[in-house]
Amino acid sequence: QRRKHCPASANKHTSTECMLDPAQRPDHTRPEDEAEKIFHLVLELTNPEQREAALLELSKRRETFIDLAPILWHSFGTISALLQEIVAIYPLLSPPSLTAQASNRVCNALALLQCVASHPETRTLFLNAHIPLFLYPFLNTISKTRPFEYLRLTSLGVIGALVKVDDPDVINFLLSTEIIPLCLRIMETGSELSKTVATFIVQKILLDETGLAYICATAERFYAVSTVLGNLVGSLVDQPSARLLKHIVRCYLRLSDNPRAREALRQCLPDVLRDATFSACLKDDVTTKRWLTQLLFNITESTQHVQ
Repeated sequence: QRRKHCPASANKHTSTECMLDPAQRPDHTRPEDEAEKIFHLVLELTNPEQREAALLELSKRRETFIDLAPILWHSFGTISALLQEIVAIYPLLSPPSLTAQASNRVCNALALLQCVASHPETRTLFLNAHIPLFLYPFLNTISKTRPFEYLRLTSLGVIGALVKVDDPDVINFLLSTEIIPLCLRIMETGSELSKTVATFIVQKILLDETGLAYICATAERFYAVSTVLGNLVGSLVDQPSARLLKHIVRCYLRLSDNPRAREALRQCLPDVLRDATFSACLKDDVTTKRWLTQLLFNITESTQHVQ
């Protein structure tokens, strides 16, 4: 049950000494003053006239105020206000008419939701309320204008924050939704940064046992993922990105842990991953080179067993 917001009602979250990261707090700011400012800003989120400025200020403070997430979640009307910001953008998605100002505003709201998704105390509450589903219409957009790209990237950041913690409940929730096809499309059409975050999300799903089993359960699912990974690898030949390649190789390596997928990879693993095409790109990346060597060993070993 959510509590009416006021500093006195935040209980353990008003322990200002533990809420602020001392390394990031300005020397001249007393912890109690900063906490009081946070409480006022959170309260302003429920006032439509003050909300835009409050969103901006709170998004700036989210990484320095350690317990902002529980305060946002348990304060009366705050999450509803953030969801109002998201829903208000839906009419601008089709036909695409999102302005830079509207994109910046909703992305500040999404940044606060990412804060809630990241915090161990609020992550499960966030999932149980199915709040990630409110972001899926943003991930489903295809306009390549800057406001839409920023919107997709920030939305991916919320999902990325969820999968980063290796929680099986997160993976089970995501598998019950259409997150994989949404990520696959962004991996094909997004900016390099969006492709990287979307591939990271697919990687984290694959690293979970349930996620790997889900993707390898049918040939259709496996080839949907492997085809997109193959297309991504092909695009990196002309425009290398060590960061994106790292996540792609890790996805392939994890797929090779599944016997049926390993057999399929013997045929469909791109040739450019078998030769020296990316040697220069991976020159200083010991980890990815090791993963690639292990991947090639896995599928070669598989060939020898067959023979």
